[in-house]
Amino acid sequence: MYADNRKKYVLLFIMLAFGALCINVFGQDATPFQVKVAGHGDKAVIFIPGFASSGAVWDDTRLLFEKDHTCYTLTMPGFAGVPASGEPTFKNWEKAIAAYIVKHKINKPVIIGHSMGGAMALAIAADYPDLPAQVVVVDALPFLAAMRDPAAQAKDKVDCSTSIAQFKAMPDAQFMQMQQGTMAMLMADTAHRAQVLDWSVKSDRAVFAGMFCDFSNTDLRSKLSAVKCPALILLESYFANFKPAIEDQYKLLKTGDYRYATKGLHFIMYDDKDWYEAQLKSFVK
Repeated sequence: MYADNRKKYVLLFIMLAFGALCINVFGQDATPFQVKVAGHGDKAVIFIPGFASSGAVWDDTRLLFEKDHTCYTLTMPGFAGVPASGEPTFKNWEKAIAAYIVKHKINKPVIIGHSMGGAMALAIAADYPDLPAQVVVVDALPFLAAMRDPAAQAKDKVDCSTSIAQFKAMPDAQFMQMQQGTMAMLMADTAHRAQVLDWSVKSDRAVFAGMFCDFSNTDLRSKLSAVKCPALILLESYFANFKPAIEDQYKLLKTGDYRYATKGLHFIMYDDKDWYEAQLKSFVK
């Protein structure tokens, strides 16, 4: 059983440990990601998808809010067929999203993110604590690498060039086979699996590998005490077996409400849809 658990987390880490926007966020004008705006209302929701996913992963979720919220659904550059742009790093994308919120005067949005997008929602809430009204994290951890190795430490600088070269050199058939196996580990819902797989294989390989490398080196644990807004942390059912380790990662987040899905895997919005939607409705007022 321990070996099976370890294999699951190694595979999850591989999948999820998955531009030059270095000026001050309040002077930033570029919008490297794709944005689709729907709905209406003074209240706003921003949806950030996970690694190699399209914003379409939020289609059903958006329907819960667009009657009385203006919804901004992102797809990050280089993912799911959106052209790559700038330098793809976790920090650069975080800055770009915060800059977009400021530029477009989106007042106190709810930020909802899945996987890497959930970690990005947390990072925005920590680094720009006055921007969001609430954040919802769908199956993400502050430092995913620590689930594989509790002693793991983020490096000051990480060279991702080798990973990028390896991914770019991988034959299409091999990449497809790898992604098919990974999706089976991340999604119980077979109805949406082909679509999510398609987003993955349409993603830019250099961005795929670069974000794989950079996100695996991103540790948010120490900054979570800066988060001011309420945070709903929705975690897959399997994570309930590791509550002490997971909630230790979140120990500095004083505004967190932790809930574990009743079934399914990483794509909670598909695998445990009724439970997931009920949590969102009760949290986002």
